[in-house]
Amino acid sequence: MLDPVTYQVVLSRLSGIVREMQDSVFRTGYSTIIRESQDASCLILDARGDVVGEHVILPLHAISLPEAVRAVRRIFDDIAPGDAFITNHPYEGGVAHSMDMAVLTPSFVGETLVGFCGSIAHKSDLGGVIPGTAYANARELFQEGIQYPPVRYMRRGEIVRDVEAILKANSRTPELVLGDLRGQIGCARLGERRIADVADRYGIETLLAVFEEKQRRTEARVRAALGGWPDGVFEGESFIDHDGVVLDRPLRIHVRAEKRGDSIAFDFTESSDQTAGPLNIRPPLARGACYYAVIAMIDNTLSNDGGLARVVQTTFRPGSILDPRFPAPCNAYMTCAMSVTEAALQALSGFVPRRAIAGYGSEGAQSITGKRADGRPFVEYEFLCSGWGGVVGFDGLTATSGYLGNTRTAPIEVIETEFPTRIERFELVRDSGGPGKFRGGLAARRIWRVLGDDEQLTLRGGRHVCAAFGRNGGKPGGLGSCTLNAGTPRARSLPSFFSGVPLRRDDTITLESAGGGGLGDPRERPFERVVDDVIDGYVSPASAIVDYGVDPHELEQALAPWGGDLDTDDMEARLYDGNDDRHL
Repeated sequence: MLDPVTYQVVLSRLSGIVREMQDSVFRTGYSTIIRESQDASCLILDARGDVVGEHVILPLHAISLPEAVRAVRRIFDDIAPGDAFITNHPYEGGVAHSMDMAVLTPSFVGETLVGFCGSIAHKSDLGGVIPGTAYANARELFQEGIQYPPVRYMRRGEIVRDVEAILKANSRTPELVLGDLRGQIGCARLGERRIADVADRYGIETLLAVFEEKQRRTEARVRAALGGWPDGVFEGESFIDHDGVVLDRPLRIHVRAEKRGDSIAFDFTESSDQTAGPLNIRPPLARGACYYAVIAMIDNTLSNDGGLARVVQTTFRPGSILDPRFPAPCNAYMTCAMSVTEAALQALSGFVPRRAIAGYGSEGAQSITGKRADGRPFVEYEFLCSGWGGVVGFDGLTATSGYLGNTRTAPIEVIETEFPTRIERFELVRDSGGPGKFRGGLAARRIWRVLGDDEQLTLRGGRHVCAAFGRNGGKPGGLGSCTLNAGTPRARSLPSFFSGVPLRRDDTITLESAGGGGLGDPRERPFERVVDDVIDGYVSPASAIVDYGVDPHELEQALAPWGGDLDTDDMEARLYDGNDDRHL
């Protein structure tokens, strides 16, 4: 019999083990992608592949690793202590895209396989058309680097040298890739030792009982919460600029959420067909986005474990953007996954109006690649930060990673130390947050200057065309943009998805993410909050007057103690003719 005290103690130990594993991955990371941006997650899974220990950094990894474990179990029937398996295959291994490498090691207690310790981490380069592998114009999976179905990387503690040789030969940055991979192996071995300690102290039967009870309780909590929602059907949708290949056709993510009793079903069959470009995602990832949305609507302390799968059903149309046929490309999956999440949240807010949220800004990454002065190749890979939509009671978060992303912006000091790049500006974009009673979060602007020769630029972004939507009377967020050599005769505007744009010494790249949408009528925003936004530089005086309906003279009086001096004669014209200074 599992008593409640022992259950909580063992559960806390499992969470602590995962945190220790993650600290190990980040501290041993060779690449800035892992060490600084923290694009990696660790999990403990049971022998079936269900999550039983978590402290998730990227929520979608909590659905990818279970798929990877199940793939390993299908393929290998001779799993032994000391083994380690790797996969980066979206179709055969369940990972999000081929730049993510899953590492799994079996956890044995005596002769019994009790589970797996696993991690997923982005790799700096695994071959493919362009340095960094993240080819924004890919038309098939084979252009997205070398593909590893689940393979054995270590056998009984010894590296399989043939596998490592293939991995090393297919990377432009093999030292970084192998260094990060060995860090993942090390964190998994750490997890194995800690799980063995728990089993020694509490017994293997107790450990396995905790695994099952954790998922049972998650299922029960979700069913209880859903039981309090009204039965019915609500729909949601979100749009993506394009797929990087066909630039004049937005992509639609549509969901029909039906709640009956204590379960809920998401139907995505009306979403766009699979794309020629790399915006496709596989069904497990789309399910993970739905799990995230359900957790957000119920309680953010809910575990993202196997209990959710027992309650949430999903339906996809084969050949669609959410169930593509092999070998459809999928390296820009996060933009699509964010739209799936956004559509799901929009639909679920019909059941829980107090959790309504406006549209999110943009998500993605950019990379500058080339060679250092000594001839060594480099991949400078950075994530975008953007504005969240306004929510009931709160403004949207400003210049941060979104929903499923949860990664960090690499510090300027690190970028300038490790790469031939100078960051000339990193600032918020004024007026980029959608006006609303609850304002959308602001976008960010970052300007890079190229200090090397013969480099390349890749961007997998979004919302240069389809703005983050406003809700309940709120207005859309500002659009994103990417400009090469802005303010010079050589200025060139670039789309939200592209790869291999050549860069020369002293070129500048100006990248603006998109702002979040506003929620509620902006004219209902309290005057004092609008004034605070103007003082902080988030909102221009012109927008305060035109969008929020503030009286110009009252605004001038409120700003007088702060040195405000308004020339209101042509404010509306300045706001909309593009001449207003939007720098903070």
